[in-house]
Amino acid sequence: MALITLNRPSVLNAYNVAMRDALYEVLQAVRDDPEIGAAVLQGNGAAFCTGGDVAEFGTAPSPVMARAARWRRDVWGLLCALDKPVVAAVHGYVVGGGLEMALLCDVCIAATDARFAYPETGLGMIPGVAGTQTTRKAVGVGRALDLVLTGRWLTAREARHLGLVRRVVARRQLRPQAFDLARQLCQVPPALMRGIKRAVNEGFDMCLADGLALEKRLQRGSR
Repeated sequence: MALITLNRPSVLNAYNVAMRDALYEVLQAVRDDPEIGAAVLQGNGAAFCTGGDVAEFGTAPSPVMARAARWRRDVWGLLCALDKPVVAAVHGYVVGGGLEMALLCDVCIAATDARFAYPETGLGMIPGVAGTQTTRKAVGVGRALDLVLTGRWLTAREARHLGLVRRVVARRQLRPQAFDLARQLCQVPPALMRGIKRAVNEGFDMCLADGLALEKRLQRGSR
């Protein structure tokens, strides 16, 4: 099992180019190491992640160029494509790109102090770390539009009620609970894990017949 920690606590783990590059390298290592069966993603300090670092990306000539800098190494595509499960263990502020990052993980566990929001719309931007897609898949079109358009804040329990997180636990129990779940997931044979993740993720946008056909193909391959 791997533990990945976002480690810029002085700025509430705001995401900058250095974090982008480091996270990209770590996720590659997780992907390529056969000894790693699952990973836990957490934040150091008072928050999980508050999204893009405005102090750095705000110096770009335009929001479009700032976003392009963040996407120059496709961390989010790499995280989404991992064939190993990733558990997000979130606390404090889980905002903007931080919320989007958590939703790209396979399971999200939240501490009771976690607070969630999409502030991008109020800043004149579309949530661009796959948030418009992962939120829709997690909670449905209507609720996703509500969260993205209004930017309203959610408590951890509200997020669980909507389906953004699987479990809400006391802050002191966040890491132990995330570790326990990751260890359970490590027991699933790698080929079976890959097949299940493909069936669920790729089948989401298929019609039922195509999804069932994919499931059957993957089931034959996992034996």
